[in-house]
Amino acid sequence: MSNRVKAPSFRPAEAPDAHNVAALVNAAYGHYVERIGRPPAPMTEDYAEVIRNHRVTVAESHGAIVGLIVLAVTSEGFLIDNVAVHPANHGNGLGRALLEFAEAEARRLGFDSIYLFTNEKMTENLALYSRIGYVEYGRRPRGAFSLVYMRKRLR
Repeated sequence: MSNRVKAPSFRPAEAPDAHNVAALVNAAYGHYVERIGRPPAPMTEDYAEVIRNHRVTVAESHGAIVGLIVLAVTSEGFLIDNVAVHPANHGNGLGRALLEFAEAEARRLGFDSIYLFTNEKMTENLALYSRIGYVEYGRRPRGAFSLVYMRKRLR
């Protein structure tokens, strides 16, 4: 029996989801606080505002929000601004399903690539993104660390 998520239920986030979305993000990113010396940027966001002003899709399991992806179109292209999976759901394919959802949305809107950025100290994220086809194209300083920008060409 596979432990991959069989059919995650995705839907657009709504205003009443803001509290649960923030709790999910805190759970997903909390282990990075000690490593980078402060809460990662996603943990400092106002999710009522993010839901109001960005395209936020949540993944639900048994009525609970267990994952999310925040997408945007910027001057650099189609951006994955945030992808988060609750730690209890790590390793079951949900993160990859969210990334595949984002790629499908980028294609649907006519983009031939998709990009994201992550803190250079989030090494497991860098390794994952590299494994699934993202290529580093820049590092941009942000205070005491750099953000690593990565892009994936879409077929």
